[in-house]
Amino acid sequence: MKKASDLFIECLEEEGVEYIFGVPGEENLDFLDSLSRSKQIKLILTRHEQGAGFMAATYGRHTGKTGVCLATLGPGATNFVTAAAYAQLGGMPMMMITGQKPIKKSKQGRFQILDVVAMMGPITKYTHQMAASDNLPSRIREAFRLAEEEKPGAVHIELPEDIADEHTDAVPIKRSHVRRPTADVKSIREAVKALENAKSPILVIGAGANRTMTSRMLLQFIEKTGIPFLTTQLGKGVIDERHPKFLGCAALSAGDFVHRAVEDSDCIVNLGHDVIEKPPFFMHKDGPTVIHVSSKTAEVDPVYFPHVEVIGDIANAVWQMKEDIVPSGSWKFDKMLSYRQGEVDHTAPLAKDARFPIFPPHLVQSIRDAMPDDGIICLDNGVYKIWFARGYTAYRPNTVLLDNALATMGAGLPSAMMSAMVYPDRKVMAVCGDGGFMMNSQEMETAVRLGLNMTVLILNDNSYGMIRWKQANMGFKDWGLTYGNPDFVKYAEAYGAHGHRVESAAHLQELLAHTRDTPGVHLIDCPVDYTENDQILNIDIKKISKEM
Repeated sequence: MKKASDLFIECLEEEGVEYIFGVPGEENLDFLDSLSRSKQIKLILTRHEQGAGFMAATYGRHTGKTGVCLATLGPGATNFVTAAAYAQLGGMPMMMITGQKPIKKSKQGRFQILDVVAMMGPITKYTHQMAASDNLPSRIREAFRLAEEEKPGAVHIELPEDIADEHTDAVPIKRSHVRRPTADVKSIREAVKALENAKSPILVIGAGANRTMTSRMLLQFIEKTGIPFLTTQLGKGVIDERHPKFLGCAALSAGDFVHRAVEDSDCIVNLGHDVIEKPPFFMHKDGPTVIHVSSKTAEVDPVYFPHVEVIGDIANAVWQMKEDIVPSGSWKFDKMLSYRQGEVDHTAPLAKDARFPIFPPHLVQSIRDAMPDDGIICLDNGVYKIWFARGYTAYRPNTVLLDNALATMGAGLPSAMMSAMVYPDRKVMAVCGDGGFMMNSQEMETAVRLGLNMTVLILNDNSYGMIRWKQANMGFKDWGLTYGNPDFVKYAEAYGAHGHRVESAAHLQELLAHTRDTPGVHLIDCPVDYTENDQILNIDIKKISKEM
């Protein structure tokens, strides 16, 4: 017979868990004691449960394996809620383990007790309170299975104090070997027929195609057919965006150059589409034929109701389509490719604008120039995310980590920390607004303690810039969204990190090179000029692309 908490750790080891991120509490002490004896799993102590959750979710995004995080009952568990939603909507496999008071007898009444399982229900794929130690292996195996199965997401297990201390002779269940099913041949033929009969087909690469590593098959399909492609924000980097058939990223909701290219199409192949993202196009009754290629059937929405569905492993489906298709000599792509050229022509002079405070398009280009091909940028949430989605050329999958699902502030720093841990030999940068950075800035201490090599760039405008942009766009007066900031250089140094402040556009480029090539945790305080956000993003782009 062994203690249940020891069995729990053995089950996690059987699943291949490397790290547990979190803030333990009194109700986790049995679990913590068992974890201290693991030779395989390392505890990463964070300064807030939300940071732990974001790190676990990002581990899942990078590896496809379930990231694990730990919190106590009550306030510890409630601090996981945002991270759970982040993983659930973003399709990142993550397991949350929370403690609970003894469930068989209580000496503290209802102190700190919430129904955490009920709370987690709407924002997870699976949530369960352990009431018997014998069931631990099956419940943990089931939780991992569900977390990693398409579409991946968050799962939760509550381990009460008295159950953790029970003894059992149960043993871990081994992982099963699973392959995703292949798409039906008739659905492939239907999709290929629609493509061959089209005049101007187009590919839209979404989140599901990024998760399931379809790059190689997709590139072969594009090279054979010559069909142009665009991405959603969560699909960035699946194909190298320097490819001549790349049309852009759907960062704005509508009216951008890339949307005009989609409007020019009569057949859209939507690969790995997820209605959780802002739609890259809107369907209407007499619009183009839409082919849905995904591991799951389409969730029907007022703006999305595809005509042909190809369901199965996406990479295999693309391969089958490539083998079957005969490229049509009558396909016309010149007009849609001209919209891409229009976007490049519009952005190029903006990216050269070396004003100070720094102009967002110039910042995006400066960071792209500084980062190596496999460098990873992790974006928090703010208006700059649109500039990066549109203007930052992604060369490889999962090198631009942005959240276009929950779109939460506060995830940029923990996400970059996890990236630096998973890929210690690659250059990693968090790009945060001053508002988003301050929501989890305490994790700077964790990053320094872990000895990570990374840069945190803060876009400093002393306000919630995204909402100010929307406020201006809606014609409201500028009110209620500005604040003061600490001295970020001193703030970084107080944590033992290196602090830097940008003094000009040329100085920004020097700092980006210095922090990239110098070990340790670096913070760059970068004043930013957002005065033209509304004019460029809401007026100029829509006007110029419409005139084309």
